[in-house]
Order: sequence, then structure tokens, then C-alpha cells
Amino acid sequence: MNNNSLFALLLAGLCGCQSIEPVATEPRPTEEGDGLGVERAAPSPPDVGVPNPRTGNLTERELKMAHAAWKYFENNYQETTGLVNAVDGYPSTTLWDTASYLGGLVTARELGIIDKLTFDDRMVRFIKTLNTMELYRGEVPNKAYNTQNAAQVNYANQPGEIGYSALDIGRFLVWLWVIKERYPEHAPGIDAGILRWNFCNVVDEYGTMFGALASPGEPTEYLQEGRLGYEEYAAKGFQLWGFHTERASKPDPYDVINMYGYDIPYDSRDPRKLVAHSYVVTESYVLDGIEFGWDHPWDNTTENVDFSHRWVADFAQRIYAVQEARYMQTGIITARTEHQLDQAPYFVYDTIYTDGYAWNTISEKGEYLPQYAAVAIKGAIGMWALWDTPYTDIVFEHVADLYNPEKGFYEGIYENGTGLINTYTSNNNGILMAALLYKQQGKLVVEHPWHPPSRWEAVINDEFSPHMQQCLPSRHNCSSCR
Repeated sequence: MNNNSLFALLLAGLCGCQSIEPVATEPRPTEEGDGLGVERAAPSPPDVGVPNPRTGNLTERELKMAHAAWKYFENNYQETTGLVNAVDGYPSTTLWDTASYLGGLVTARELGIIDKLTFDDRMVRFIKTLNTMELYRGEVPNKAYNTQNAAQVNYANQPGEIGYSALDIGRFLVWLWVIKERYPEHAPGIDAGILRWNFCNVVDEYGTMFGALASPGEPTEYLQEGRLGYEEYAAKGFQLWGFHTERASKPDPYDVINMYGYDIPYDSRDPRKLVAHSYVVTESYVLDGIEFGWDHPWDNTTENVDFSHRWVADFAQRIYAVQEARYMQTGIITARTEHQLDQAPYFVYDTIYTDGYAWNTISEKGEYLPQYAAVAIKGAIGMWALWDTPYTDIVFEHVADLYNPEKGFYEGIYENGTGLINTYTSNNNGILMAALLYKQQGKLVVEHPWHPPSRWEAVINDEFSPHMQQCLPSRHNCSSCR
């Protein structure tokens, strides 16, 4: 892949964030057997049951898969910063892709792929960067960084501040919390890095999350960020660190569309008014499942607040069930989520439903691109780990060996039979590794044995006051920070 291709790939956005491009309005042809009911209320949805995850030690074949995925992180590691390229061979990354790397790093250590010395060396280098990297206008990390020098960059990997993503930050906070709990010797350095951040404009007093957009010389534009699935998942990362995310954590507003007899939930905010697509995809539900078990995160600051998230498990089951139903009706193996491409436009949202259409594959600009529909490997292995069914056995056999032992797992395999997506990414390989660890350990966000309060806990308990304490969850009064 040449640099221009990689520029375009990164420009597409590696995290499933909201689009800021005009949405598609042209009609779509109806796929034969698309599963849409003739009328909104018919047929009645069947009982979707409950998820039945896989459990137990990894087999020799599954361990071989984990080793193959880790090869990506060996090839794309930058010793000077402790960061990893988001795309094979291209020195740029986002917080979302860095979180996927951290998930792969934890998995590699706990499966014995790397030793403690290697893990600690990588963490020390990463934590140094966390504590020295420039922040977007002094607030929180920029959307993209050069992995070789940790400089803020735009999507062409040229120096520049372009804003930040609340969704990226939320996912990043999940894996920092996991590492703190499992390896508390690294907690002081992680806390010191996060205590540099100013959260005032990221989460407001109502628990809504905001991203930031910027152009050189222009004021920052703060926009509500996240749609159903991703929004609630990312909010859990903030909750782990004590933030209240009441609005962001609720599924409302949403509606359902009946597909193959299942009521599939989708974000009902009008994409034409918000100039942002609302995607129904697998990835956010897979991440919520393997990391949180579709439950509320550990958070002892939520007294008198109902943070029950069991509705997520129901929604996730429907997302799984409709993809199985499509296979049963059409013979098309289905594991739909956003993914990279090895050709223009280099990134697509490969959806179950979006913008009024079932099984809709679109670019960031809303172009209809059904030829790029694929079985995304991160979605396929995530479904296999979370649902122990004959269907996911078939899905597993379809993708389990789709890796280059010298580079890692390919991004996916096209539904139309035209072959592999010949590119490799941190997000794909990291999520696959975390899904394998989930099979062996269960949900990954788990409070571990008691240890002394961390620096972060000391701050939110008022034991000392950094410059931005009024913007921490214990204060949530940011008027003096703006």
C-alpha cells in the first residue's frame, strides 16, 4: 500500500466515529431476501434468547492465531515512543487504535506470548509518551499522532492539531484502567499522564460526550459525539474513571426496524439534520461484550444512579441473531462491521442497517459500495467468542486461518468471493487478540485484588489539587476552566 492510500485510509477514520460528511440520499436497490418486513410492526419478533459465550483454555490452533496477530504489533512497534502504527507500515495512530494495541499487549502477556520484561519495557516507553505528548490546545489528546515522535498530526501525518474524539478517549480509558488493575506497578505513571488532561469540554454536567473539530486559526467547534452502540460503549470508559455519563449511557433516542423477524435497534436521530450517519454494526457490541460482559462498569461513584446496562445484551443478541438469520436465508456468511480496504476509498461502513437501508455498505461520504461488503475478521472472531453456536463455528472456520504469519491477520474476506482484503491494522489484530483472551478469562474489565488508592483516586477524593481539579468527576463544575 502506498502512502497516498494510507493517507486516505486514515482520513476515513479508524474508530467508528461519527461522520461529518453529507449523508447518502440516493435510492438503494433492495437486496433479494434483505429480511425487511413489509410493514413496520410485522412480523412479531421471536424470542432472541440470551448470549452463550465460549469458555475454556485456548486450543493449540487458537494460540497460533494469537501469535499470528501479535506479529502485527512486533512489526509496527516504535521503540522511541512505545506507540504502534494503526496501519501496517504507516507511522500514525489514534487513541482508538492505541487502545486496540494495549488490548493486544495485555493478551500477549497473559497468554505467555511475551515475558514480563518485554511487557514492562513496552509499558515504560508508552507511559513516558503519555506523560510528555502534546495535547490538543492543552485539553486532551489530538485525534492523531505520529508514532515515531509522538507529534500531533493531521490525517496526512503532517504536523497539526485537528481536534479530539470522545469515543477514542473513552475506549482508551477502558484499557488504561484494565492495565492499572492488572499491573498496578504501572498505575502511577498512567495516572500522572491522565492528570494532565482537562476534561471540561469532553463531558458536560448532563453526562453528554463531546468531540472537537478544528481548523488552523479557527476556534474549536465542540459537537455531541456518538450514536447508538458506540456512544454507550465509550461512556463506560469514562465511568471507570468516575465520570457521570447519564445521557451518553442511555440508549434513547432509538427505534427498531424489523429484519428477518428481529427488531433491530438503530439510533433514530435524523442523519440528514445531524450530517452524520447512524450505523448498526457489530464492533461496538462485540467490544462491550468482551470487555464488560454487556454490564455496567465497576464504578463506586454512581450512588442513586441506575447504570444498569442489561439492555445492551438484548440489543447485542439481536445484532447477532439477524446476521445468523441472513446466512440461513441467503447462504451469505455475515459478520458486518466497519473495516479497511486495500483500494480506494480505503475504508467503508459495512452495516446491518444505516440511512434507511438494510445491509448497506457505504463510504464516509455516503457512496453505496456493495462490492466491498465483507466478513470483517474482528467482528467474526468477536461473534465466535461471545456466541457458542453452530453458526459461529462456520464463521470461525471461514476466517481462522486468514493470516500471514509474518504480518498478522488480514482485514477480512469479501462476501462476493473476490478474495481477501489485503491490509493489516492494529484495530483488527488487537480486537481479535482480546476476543481470544475473553474466551479464556471471561469479561476483561474486572476489579482485581485490593491495592492502595492510585494517584487519580487521591485527586478525586480531594487529597491534593492539580490545576484542573474543578474539571474532574468529583467537581463537574467547569465554569472556571473554560
